[in-house]
Amino acid sequence: MTYIHLTTDELVLIESYYYQNKKGTYIAKQLKRAKQTIYTVYKAFDEGLAALNYYKRYKNNKKNCGRCPISLSDNETEYIKKKVVQGWTIDIIIGHAKFTISCSLSALYRLFKQGLFDLTVLPMKGKRKANGYKEKRDKQAFKRTIHQRHKDYQLFNNELCHLEGDTIVGKDHKIAVITLVERLSKVNITLKPIGRRAIDIENSLNNWFKKFPCYLFKSITFDCGKEFSNWKSISNLNDIDSYFADPGTPSQRVLNEHSSSLLRKDGLPKQMDCNKVEESFIQSIASKRNNIPNKSLNYKTPLEVFLSYVICHLYLGARTI
Repeated sequence: MTYIHLTTDELVLIESYYYQNKKGTYIAKQLKRAKQTIYTVYKAFDEGLAALNYYKRYKNNKKNCGRCPISLSDNETEYIKKKVVQGWTIDIIIGHAKFTISCSLSALYRLFKQGLFDLTVLPMKGKRKANGYKEKRDKQAFKRTIHQRHKDYQLFNNELCHLEGDTIVGKDHKIAVITLVERLSKVNITLKPIGRRAIDIENSLNNWFKKFPCYLFKSITFDCGKEFSNWKSISNLNDIDSYFADPGTPSQRVLNEHSSSLLRKDGLPKQMDCNKVEESFIQSIASKRNNIPNKSLNYKTPLEVFLSYVICHLYLGARTI
């Protein structure tokens, strides 16, 4: 219940009752106030204050109430601005132990909302589709559904080197960029095929998989795009299981969808003509994202987590030969 402070009219009335030697209980009933409130004012009158002086003291004390203003040093402000431009989120800036910020996570969010920092550079929020949305397109044509994945890999949620894959299309839908993300380390991979056909996607993936030891990657989960229709030859050549999400359910590949949105934000917008940029530029965008600490990785970078697993895998493989 909200407490309403005494008004100046009430203070004047209490003062007149005070000089009439009325009891606080009587005044409390007349004004429908708590007895303690009346006796607090009476005590001030006993000290020699008048109603107006008591009200001025109350207003002055009220200025000291509430949250103290947040103040950051120049070094902290410059550090936050620098990291936000590099793609760091607010929780990573606060949680990263290498530089201490003298405010809490919620306090820093308030500073962004107050305009001290650029709010537009933060990752966007929102839903692509409303709750209860039902897919109206045709049923899935591929047979290797995502529902078989947990049956084949019972430790799927705790194993590294399970990939999610998709493509992001540039200007006029002339060419697509392949995006892969490893589920546990969250490391991003971007590849530029020579076209959007299934054979182009297949060749690009095969060339990339050749750079890694056999059996390193266990599975890859695609969406239902036609560009992945050569999945059988990809699986057979690289000894990797391929699965497909249900049509119209990006939530089954939420990590890949989120990573693709960040890559678009970092330098691969929909209006970009990917034919005019080199593959090194496309890979540099993924490299930037891979070197940003992640809260879910205990503030390690995705690249650190992934490379530690690869090195361990190579070491164990060398000992078994």
